Amino acid sequence: MRIGILTGGGDVPGLNACIKAVVERVVDDGHQVVGARMGWAPFVGFNPDEPGDRDDWFIDLDPGIVRTVARTGGTFLHTSRTNPGRVNGGSLPDFLLDRYEGEGPHDVTEHALAVLESQRLDVLIAIGGDDTLSFALRLHQEGVPTIAIPKTMDNDVQGTDYCIGFSTAVTRGVEYINNLRTSAGSHERIAVVELFGRYSGETSLVTGYLADVDRSIISEVPFDIDKLTGLLIEDKARNPSNYAMVVISEGAKLAGSEMVLSGVEDAYGHRKLGGIGALTGELIKERTGGGIIYQQLAYLMRSGAPDSLDLMVASNYGVMAADLAVEGATGRMVALRGGTYTNVPITATEQGVKRVDVEELYDTDEYRATVRHVGGKPMFLY
Repeated sequence: MRIGILTGGGDVPGLNACIKAVVERVVDDGHQVVGARMGWAPFVGFNPDEPGDRDDWFIDLDPGIVRTVARTGGTFLHTSRTNPGRVNGGSLPDFLLDRYEGEGPHDVTEHALAVLESQRLDVLIAIGGDDTLSFALRLHQEGVPTIAIPKTMDNDVQGTDYCIGFSTAVTRGVEYINNLRTSAGSHERIAVVELFGRYSGETSLVTGYLADVDRSIISEVPFDIDKLTGLLIEDKARNPSNYAMVVISEGAKLAGSEMVLSGVEDAYGHRKLGGIGALTGELIKERTGGGIIYQQLAYLMRSGAPDSLDLMVASNYGVMAADLAVEGATGRMVALRGGTYTNVPITATEQGVKRVDVEELYDTDEYRATVRHVGGKPMFLY
């Protein structure tokens, strides 16, 4: 059997461990593993009629190649946000220009299927978040044997309690927030820390809860800047060190406003998200007349080696996916549910992103995590 594997979307710690686990699980039984470089990009950019370019897009994996990769973060296969179902005209390779006219976005799934056939792949394992797995689902619907592995720092893929990368992101966030307390306290300021989280505020909620910050602003609940400022002024006054801290999801919105986006859409319809923390900091500064500290953690949350939990889950997800591939049990996504490793239909990803249970976990008046009931909740609250 020839098993393809790819990593798409943003990198997270644990991806290399997952790839390694797949390879080591199957090669001794005579199976082959082919890594696709840069996510779904080969399924747009590779020309099966020019096979000499194959090494630019694909790599044959063996235990020697993956022996040490799990010690580092990121993905040695590299990644991109390419989605063959939505490709702007300016990003089409020259050999496809005569097949697709105009600005697009274009659906080049037909070409992606031809690329899959050219590599003689019996099954494809896709590791990614909502966008990456949406095209894995599309291939499944086209009849391609497909297996999904959920990864995202936002932990927002439906059908699973846990996605690769979440624990390390929270661990990094707690560490840097607590480090930042020294500067916030020394200068007696309000610190605004922006964390990843486009549509789900779970990363900010859990990080703020564990770091014991004063206020947490999440993507699900628009906030009133005057109310937030008043709360932070009170927090600062109550603190013997005369400082306060608030974390904010990058997808958070001021009441009556939209998400803060910048730049033009990239080739696949994505605009850069982020900047709500800086805007909030400036608005707080205007209202208080005092100094603030603004810190966007951004890529620091996804950089470096995985923590022990991500290393364990990623490795086990890889083993599970490899077993499903060999057994012919495709159209599935590996998952953790109720603390147990399992698998669910890949169609679970159609349900959209998973959101914070605001009623159970968030105080909309106080802008902070309020864990009302722990019993029956997953290890990582959502």
